[in-house]
Amino acid sequence: MEKYVVVGGNRLSGTVRISGGKNSVLAILPACLLSKGVCTIHEVPRLRDVFVMKEVLECLGAKVSFTGNTMSVDATMVDTVEVPDRLTRMMRASNLVMGPLLSRFKNVKVAYPGGCSIGSRPMDQHLRGMKDLGAEVTEKYGFIEAKAVKLKGAEICLDFPSVGATENIIMAASLAEGVTILRNAAREPEITDLQNFLNNMGANIKGAGTDVIKISGVKELGGTEHIINPDRIEAGTFIVMTAITNGDIMITNVIPEHLEAVIAKLREAGVDIIEDEKGIRVKRKRRIKGVDLKTMPFPGFPTDMQAQIMVLMSLAEGTSVITETIFENRFKHVDELRRMGANIKLEGRVAIIKGIKNLSGAYVEISDLRAGAALVAAGLAAEGATVLENINHIERGYENFEQKLRNLGAQIIRVNGLKSSFKK
Repeated sequence: MEKYVVVGGNRLSGTVRISGGKNSVLAILPACLLSKGVCTIHEVPRLRDVFVMKEVLECLGAKVSFTGNTMSVDATMVDTVEVPDRLTRMMRASNLVMGPLLSRFKNVKVAYPGGCSIGSRPMDQHLRGMKDLGAEVTEKYGFIEAKAVKLKGAEICLDFPSVGATENIIMAASLAEGVTILRNAAREPEITDLQNFLNNMGANIKGAGTDVIKISGVKELGGTEHIINPDRIEAGTFIVMTAITNGDIMITNVIPEHLEAVIAKLREAGVDIIEDEKGIRVKRKRRIKGVDLKTMPFPGFPTDMQAQIMVLMSLAEGTSVITETIFENRFKHVDELRRMGANIKLEGRVAIIKGIKNLSGAYVEISDLRAGAALVAAGLAAEGATVLENINHIERGYENFEQKLRNLGAQIIRVNGLKSSFKK
């Protein structure tokens, strides 16, 4: 099994370009199923999850080509509404085919989705939204099936601003009869990216980025061309890694407004972050001080950055308190950080971190995507070598991760087993 070996102590410096957003593209690719034309999408990151979604579309009958970072999808000849369960169990975002297939074909059947084991992510709000639009939904034997004679616009209010439910309902309502008002909608930038894509196809959607979205149904949608927004979590990860290594880097292809909560908290901790027309420059000149934070839906501090900033707080001056409000199992990286010497105490969904001067390299296991990025960050700062297992999690969400880090001066290699050595 392949592993990463990271030798700490090197200061990150140079320039890194951020790839297209994983969470944007995993919603926009299913949206192509609504179209009877060709959709060409640029800045598509070459990630494991993207290739799984590509296979999902192809299994449904779409023609897909993927060259470089451009993907073209022609869903004109889609001829099935059932996704093989082996695919849906591989990736949480596979459930986003439900809205488009129900909207276009009035029928869809999928297995309960898989993905990172970071906590409960129920489908109830997705399904309630589809019921409100007029679908009959059945759940049995591990499958979800939704059918409708026709879909009609409705007033829908989410109990929680779920990103996936917001995306699924927007897509389901795009071809529905009448107007749908979605309240307490998720406000993440990925929702705005999806709205822009659908509107370019001919949809009539307003309000993305606010908590009320209005979808006026149209009769059909055509092809379009679209550029995926930069990945805000990848950008945030590189900001934290720069701070951890006392580095100095320029981050390009980034939208600072999508990172306001992260940037504000890191500035509070003592990281120098300068925004200009080229991107974001990150420097660290002094020891980081501890800060308290709570993960929240956008525009609050993202849960996808919680593990990374915890590593930084492990090396900060003083005590920090991190409260995780989104996922109940998103502290699995804590035990691995403790192996490296971190002083972290858990009390339910609260982590209390007492900063230490140094982490030590160790043999650690990656439990999920963002935990993987955090443990790489810890390895960059640690004394000695850190060996990371289950790097497939990282490949689900970070494009060319090890190469980007090496270009910035990090010592990181991929090995089979442990028989390898570093070369300058």
